[in-house]
Amino acid sequence: MHELEEILGAWGLSASSHEPSPITNGFINRTFLISGAKSFILQRINKQVFRQPEVIALNLRLASDYLKFHHPDYTFPGTVPTLSGEELYYDREGYPWRLFPFIPDTYTVNQVDNAEQARIAAAGFARLSRKLSGIDVSQFQESIPHFHDLGLRFSQFERALSGAEPGRKAQAKGAIADAMSFSSLVKEYEMLIQRGILNRGVYHNDTKINNILFDRLSRQAVCVIDLDTLMPGYFIYDLGDMIRTFVSPVDEEEQDVSKVSVRKEIYEAVLDGYFSEMGDVLRSDEKSAAAFSGRMMTYIMALRALTDHLNGDIYYQIRYPGHNLVRATNQFQLLKLLPVTI
Repeated sequence: MHELEEILGAWGLSASSHEPSPITNGFINRTFLISGAKSFILQRINKQVFRQPEVIALNLRLASDYLKFHHPDYTFPGTVPTLSGEELYYDREGYPWRLFPFIPDTYTVNQVDNAEQARIAAAGFARLSRKLSGIDVSQFQESIPHFHDLGLRFSQFERALSGAEPGRKAQAKGAIADAMSFSSLVKEYEMLIQRGILNRGVYHNDTKINNILFDRLSRQAVCVIDLDTLMPGYFIYDLGDMIRTFVSPVDEEEQDVSKVSVRKEIYEAVLDGYFSEMGDVLRSDEKSAAAFSGRMMTYIMALRALTDHLNGDIYYQIRYPGHNLVRATNQFQLLKLLPVTI
């Protein structure tokens, strides 16, 4: 905690009047609730994942300034500047820290329980995109370059396959066959971009339901959090990741793929909630990519997990041998079940 005392001092906060407690439900950054007369969220950015933390700070500042001017009533958890006016404070090991205001009387959930919850969350993510739809996208940078580039992810899979250890390749025979069987999605993705069907905008890019804060009383969406991947992209990234992570009653860690299914009422609620906010922003030809979005994002995650398995589990944390192959198999099963059209 001595380290935190020094870090808190960058914002003029004393450890004697602000009690830190770790928040452990995140997997990338190190996060603390700083409790006091006025509470905050303190977070250390994982510089191994986000190699240019200043890009995250830039994107958040651009979005925050735009929203304060154009949509002052919208809740956007921008960072609190240090005493010297900086958005980030670097500790002795070179890790960047930032401080956010704590938003009281809110809560998060880790899984979608019902259609109304899915509709509210989808509208919450879409609301942020709609309010940012008039911003100059060219000012933003990618905090993780090519994060959702399906062509790149497929190329990485092919390289991993060509260099994989024979035992791992044999173990993944079924998943490899699945990966190849859906390769036409790569051409479809590239066609959508090359033909200008998709408009580039500023999107969240990590739309799991636990990145929405809900109001404790009304159960409505208060704001979007975890904004490290707020950056240029396409609407299919946000909508697709919601479909991928909302519709199945089990997540990608489930080993029994017979439990993977598509809850039709959740699927429809995601679309309804999303287009209730973004329906007037997107063109009709863009909207036609809605079903593709879920399949594309599920395919990406399956490819990434399979690639890591073939590479020897060097990226994702694993808890047991074959964990990444389980993730890939789970996502390929979901991909097989997702609707091709709406």
